[in-house]
Amino acid sequence: MPLSPVLRSQTIYPFVRLGEAARAVEARGIRVLDFGTGDPREPTDPRIRAALVEAVEERLGYPLATGLPELRAAIAQWARRRFDVDLDPDTQIVPTLGSKEAIFSFATVVLDPERGKDTVVVPEPGYPVYERSALFAGARVLTVPLLEENGFLPDLQALGADDWQRTALLWINYPNNPTAALAPHDFYAAAAELAREHDAVLASDEAYSELWFETQPASALELDDLRNVAVFNTLSKRSSMTGYRSGFVAGDPDLVAALKAFRPTVGTAPQEFVQRAAVVAWSDEEHVAAARERYARKRALFLDLFARKGVRVAGAAATMYLWIAVPDGETSEGFGERLLEHGVLVAPGSYLGESGEGYSRLALVPTEAECAQAVTILEDLL
Repeated sequence: MPLSPVLRSQTIYPFVRLGEAARAVEARGIRVLDFGTGDPREPTDPRIRAALVEAVEERLGYPLATGLPELRAAIAQWARRRFDVDLDPDTQIVPTLGSKEAIFSFATVVLDPERGKDTVVVPEPGYPVYERSALFAGARVLTVPLLEENGFLPDLQALGADDWQRTALLWINYPNNPTAALAPHDFYAAAAELAREHDAVLASDEAYSELWFETQPASALELDDLRNVAVFNTLSKRSSMTGYRSGFVAGDPDLVAALKAFRPTVGTAPQEFVQRAAVVAWSDEEHVAAARERYARKRALFLDLFARKGVRVAGAAATMYLWIAVPDGETSEGFGERLLEHGVLVAPGSYLGESGEGYSRLALVPTEAECAQAVTILEDLL
């Protein structure tokens, strides 16, 4: 039977591997506290849930790919409040099924091999979908390492002239998964200018923009010039709505127009009742502030533990993640296996890219009580 050679060549998705490892340990009677996958487990705000239920009509037709005007308006109003920017809800915003599917399909929209634009530049360690989606789209993939000595920012000046000439799409992601690093406004400006200079698209994945502690993250939406820029965001992390699948792409009107032309072929906006719930979510900051406070309390538990145990925290500025250096003499995978044997699941940095070796990622998604239990376990392991 014919199958895509890209599919045949794929290794198991990293977080599927983590889930399989956790289930194998649980089968031996060990309770696993899951800090591996960034899936928030706190309840979704009741006002959001109520809006969804109220919007379930006796019959609902296909949702339009352009999304509800009310949702696009709510996103534009949020961007105004959050970043002091004005987005046209009709020409600069398109709702999506979360951000993952939009990220996956984006390379297909912008690649142009006939013009020599066949390359997608992705950060590593990083979200696996950037690279995998590029491969499925037939792209040449170029990885740029995120190194601690560079503040986990990619050295875009290190790309050669030929690489830039072939680049169609450059992915960046801040606040960063997995390193929890932030990027300054100047970085966005420089990256966007480089992209325009080389006729490439800058895609900024900002899924964690609302999970921060001391410093509010910058956004590519704040750029004075959004030509060749697309920003991806989602309610999954901000509002603990991973199961709802609701996000958006915003930026250059020409890119948004291309997405509007493309998306009816491959999918649509979320169901209308999800969109109605999303209007409530984007319109409220109270539940987001409460989520940040919960993450801050959980973060403090682990920062205190790691300080006492001499574990170096390499990244903790934002997101729901902590990026820690594994103890000397251990690999990231070996360290993860050792912790899992005692019921604490973390993501080995090597699962997220070569430059992730030597680190582990903790997703602070279990409850505060479960985090306290994990700290007790780790007291004897670190």
